Amino acid sequence: MKNSQTEANKKWQEQNKERAKYLSNRSRTRSFIRNQATLEDIDELQLLLDQRIESLK
Repeated sequence: MKNSQTEANKKWQEQNKERAKYLSNRSRTRSFIRNQATLEDIDELQLLLDQRIESLK
């Protein structure tokens, strides 16, 4: 028997695929940065972030 909250979450994800994908990617990115990124990774990410910031201005 499935939990009603689980069913509601699944339904929401089906109806909001792009938003669900965005949230999942954001969560994985944050987790990687917090738990696995090396200094080399962080340096590269900082460059990418700076470029992204400029492109959004």
